[in-house]
Amino acid sequence: MGRSPARSPQRPSTTVSSVRRQRQDGGGSRWRPPKWLRSLLSARSVAGQVFILHVVIVLLLVVSAVFALVLQVRHDSTLEARNRSLAVAEALAHSPGIVEALESPDPTLLLQPRAEAIRKQAGVDFVVVMDTDGIRYTHPKTDRIGKKFVGALQPALAGRPMTEEITGTIGPLVQAVVPVNDPDGVVVGLVSAGITTENVGGVAEEQLPLVLAAGVVALVLATTGAALVSRRLLRQTHGLGPHEMTRMYEHHDAVLHAVREGVVIVDDGTLLLANDEAHRLLGLPEDAEGRDVLDLSLDPGTADLLSSGRIATDEVHRVGDRLLAVNQRSTDRVGGPAGSVATVRDSTELRALSGRAETARERLDMLYDAGVGIGTSLDMTRTAEELTELAVPRFADFATVDLFETVLAGGEPDVTGSVRRTAMTGIREGTPLYPVGTQNRFVASSPQGRSLASGRSFIEPRLGDAPGWRAQDTERSGQIVAYGIHSLITVPLRAGSLVLGVVSFWRSEKPEPFDEEERALAEELVARAAVSIDNARRYTREHSMAVTLQRSLLPRTLPEQSALEIAYRYLPAQAGVGGDWFDVLPLSGARVALVVGDVVGHGLLAAATMGRLRTAVHNFSALDLPPDELLGLLDELVGRIDQDETEEEHSAPVTGATCLYAVYDPVTRRCTVARAGHPPPALIRPDGTVQYADVPAGPPLGLGGLPFETAELELAEGSRLVLYTDGLVEDRAHDIDVGLELLREALSRAGDSPEDTCRAVLQARRPVRARDDIALLVARTQALTEDRIARWPVPSDPAAVAEMRATIARKLSEWGLDELVFTTELILSELVTNAIRHGGGPIEVRMLRDRNLIVEVFDNSSTSPHLRYATMNDEGGRGLFLVAQMSERWGTRYLPAGKIIWAEQPIP
Repeated sequence: MGRSPARSPQRPSTTVSSVRRQRQDGGGSRWRPPKWLRSLLSARSVAGQVFILHVVIVLLLVVSAVFALVLQVRHDSTLEARNRSLAVAEALAHSPGIVEALESPDPTLLLQPRAEAIRKQAGVDFVVVMDTDGIRYTHPKTDRIGKKFVGALQPALAGRPMTEEITGTIGPLVQAVVPVNDPDGVVVGLVSAGITTENVGGVAEEQLPLVLAAGVVALVLATTGAALVSRRLLRQTHGLGPHEMTRMYEHHDAVLHAVREGVVIVDDGTLLLANDEAHRLLGLPEDAEGRDVLDLSLDPGTADLLSSGRIATDEVHRVGDRLLAVNQRSTDRVGGPAGSVATVRDSTELRALSGRAETARERLDMLYDAGVGIGTSLDMTRTAEELTELAVPRFADFATVDLFETVLAGGEPDVTGSVRRTAMTGIREGTPLYPVGTQNRFVASSPQGRSLASGRSFIEPRLGDAPGWRAQDTERSGQIVAYGIHSLITVPLRAGSLVLGVVSFWRSEKPEPFDEEERALAEELVARAAVSIDNARRYTREHSMAVTLQRSLLPRTLPEQSALEIAYRYLPAQAGVGGDWFDVLPLSGARVALVVGDVVGHGLLAAATMGRLRTAVHNFSALDLPPDELLGLLDELVGRIDQDETEEEHSAPVTGATCLYAVYDPVTRRCTVARAGHPPPALIRPDGTVQYADVPAGPPLGLGGLPFETAELELAEGSRLVLYTDGLVEDRAHDIDVGLELLREALSRAGDSPEDTCRAVLQARRPVRARDDIALLVARTQALTEDRIARWPVPSDPAAVAEMRATIARKLSEWGLDELVFTTELILSELVTNAIRHGGGPIEVRMLRDRNLIVEVFDNSSTSPHLRYATMNDEGGRGLFLVAQMSERWGTRYLPAGKIIWAEQPIP
């Protein structure tokens, strides 16, 4: 269109003479570019002008990039030279022996070989060592040794390394000067290393051909790409020139008025152009063009939008019975004329369809959010709150959840029982609905009562006209209607065949009542929440059973004893019941054993295993075993438990436990401790200092075959021994060493009593949500004073028994225990006689006045007496029977060198 019809004249045919002339000129016919390339190079078409412009821009960019790259390479090379020369000078200046070489009679003899070796290895041009006046000791050219160094020396003499670019004796170079300091920090010499600019620039010159080649390649590629794009543009524009393209705009009116979308151009509030579709949709008069938009009797919102010129995207305006989508943009962007252009299209039907699609999308989004946002914890109350928080305000204005009381306790739902309001969320406060925590029974005629009884959902579209709902609470129902709540959906919380409760959705803001589609959505939401609430119910039941079992296995009260003042705390984990435990066990001789342990894992199995271990410790402690031997027996027991559990189907092994066992003797004030994989005990001295006892760390129980070691601590009276489980010091946020240090800080601020210590530790270290059980046991030591202890050596002579009875009688009279003289003499006579007859010397008697009167007889024999019942004809065997009858408890305690037979009598 618009192209000249003239055709280029036909070229004359080639003659023999012309061929000869062409061969003489070039040996053949000359190549002529294609027609499309000639059109581009002619620059007469739009495509040709675009091609030339692209080539020029790319050429300028390539030249600029090559120039910048060369400068950058030279800069990097110079920076590398500075760094290399400075590193070489620093290395030689701080090398061993350089100070001694500078102070030697002939520094050149010592330093020249070293400097040359460093120079060759580092690839620099020179390494020069000089004195503080700049006189060279070394140089690659020996004739320059002893001459003045060329360069600035003042910064180096001041103790600062420096680099500079100068012209030296070997040409332009980059050099570094570094001071050499003696041990007192005094500058005793200088070291310089440098590299010439010629070598520095060599890298750039080597890279320049590569850079230029890359630039040429980039230029060729860009030119080729521009040619391809311009060729496509040439084909699409049919080779039209600028003038011919201008003529195409003469047809814009025909196209503009033919489209089925209104087009409006406005400048400074004046309507410049409106096509036929815009006249039809907006109801514009025939003479609308050239008039002010506000004077065209348009809809006020539409008129304001068009006159303001602001940007709008699919902004919907109602004009008559149509919904018009208006898009408006400014025309003065990118150098265009001032004003704005707006397009208008009829979206009445599309709007209705998109509205239904948007509603469906919102409901799908809500169901997706329910899948990921409900049931994040195994807590029924929190799960119910998550359901109500999701539904309000996206689905309802108020949402409530009521669960059966038995369900909240973890049991099966009791349809005849009451429900409790577990969660409520609303768009406003002060609603007359039942508050959270209210216990209630829904009448059979109410929607909630029908949902609980039938397991189906119900809609009350108009609460004001629902007598069955009003029968629940006439006064409160009237308040709810007056508050503005007018529609209700009730959905039962079903988990299989069980109905756990009911969810109520209330509407007040939207005037339309709930419909069947919304009831289906409510059922979907509640069904997703019901699974999570049922899981939380099952977890609550199992957790309650485990906690009950665990608490029944832990000590209810501590036994009475005088050796230790004890306080304890036990906090079960919220995530699951663990196997932490502790115990206080009175032993013979007024001693007390302290035990703290932790079974690996959580749940009923861990709690049951903890009970078995606690029972075993009770039994083993009755044998008066040392701590290391007792832990050895526990180790074997845990190994057998693991083996038994592994052999059973569907049963997981315990996989070990940890334990700490300590025995405190108030007579000697010594505490013997052994631990099996347990954290070390903390010790608070009477002066308040805190330290962790150095107790050898044995392996956890259950590994088998590894020995346990004991540590013996001497505790001053009033010291506090702190035993704990790892739940107090371990945390995922930090290492156990950090937890031990935090516990030490908490103990250093604790009060004097064990109760104050427990309180201070838990205030400082108790986690917000405990992941593991915490057992804490604090024991303050007390000593048995010398006036309550009596010791006597006994000769290995039966005649000494009578004298010992008299001595015992006098001591008991002194203690005011005359009532116990007879029984004590009888017990002591039997025990001492057995020691003389069946044991070995030396024999010693010790009597302790504690809560009970304790009599102990020591001998070096390891043979233990056994209680037996003598017949009528037996001459012996009645002594230990009498001891057992006269005493409250009696037994044998083994020592490394013998045994102790003891008996206890209650003090009246």
